[in-house]
Amino acid sequence: MTVFLCSKCGTAITPELAELAAIPDVSDDERDRDKETRRAPSTVPRGHYAIDAEPWGPPYVVQDDQEDPKPAQSRGPVVCREEGFVISAGSRHTVLVHPDDAAGLQPLPNWENSSGCCGPTGDQGLNQACPCGAPVATLAADCFGPYELHLDPVRTCAFSP
Repeated sequence: MTVFLCSKCGTAITPELAELAAIPDVSDDERDRDKETRRAPSTVPRGHYAIDAEPWGPPYVVQDDQEDPKPAQSRGPVVCREEGFVISAGSRHTVLVHPDDAAGLQPLPNWENSSGCCGPTGDQGLNQACPCGAPVATLAADCFGPYELHLDPVRTCAFSP
């Protein structure tokens, strides 16, 4: 079992979590989304975590193949910006947890990096802070993408009691 802590102040961000061997496949079928929030099912079940080896979040770079673009990041939508279709070149090895397993986190002041239709898209960078105020995670909770929380691999650390 592992607890994730804020690297700045040492506060526990999560309860004890069990590691998953791989990121679970989650349905992206519209019928599986919550009828009220329009959120997808959480990528990771409560009480667990997985390491996402793929890049997540900014910065984004222009994709080489503009004719057949890929999603901007794992489990996310295709993103087109002024310069063309982009793909994440952000942090690798973020810790993926169920958003409810980090209930003490709070949005950054003025909801910085949290724009989206029905919730933050997660593609603008860190948008969740430890109670000490340090930005530590990115919540993706919009109606068209995944529902997951990415703990930054530098701003958080793992502790196995």
